Amino acid sequence: MANAVFEHLGAKLPISRLQRDLTDSTVRRNYGVPFGHTMVGFASLKRGMGKLILNEKQLDEDLDENWAVVAEAIQTVLRREKVEKPYELLKQFTRGAVVDRKLMQEFVHQLEVVAPEVKLELQKITPQSFARSSQYGQ
Repeated sequence: MANAVFEHLGAKLPISRLQRDLTDSTVRRNYGVPFGHTMVGFASLKRGMGKLILNEKQLDEDLDENWAVVAEAIQTVLRREKVEKPYELLKQFTRGAVVDRKLMQEFVHQLEVVAPEVKLELQKITPQSFARSSQYGQ
């Protein structure tokens, strides 16, 4: 409902303003309606999300089988360290291989363009630590 009203406002107001008709004052009085519907939707979403039960064991197993998720964190650290083309470096190293803990550790070990303390930081990144941290997403 909120999206429909927002769309209507977005379509109606530019036209009524350009045509200088008086309907825009009626439309403007209804600005709060889609925001109200949005707040009701968020409250419902929060209530529904509160009913979910996280299977942490299964989540950890799934993450451990998908080490490719740490590629983003590794690339972010490499960009911070001003390494040129970190995506291409990682892509070249992992192309056609099964991306697992061993492969990612090998990639970090063979990096010659970063300091040893940066390598230690990269070796500490796991799918679990990345999934639970927003440090690398900024």
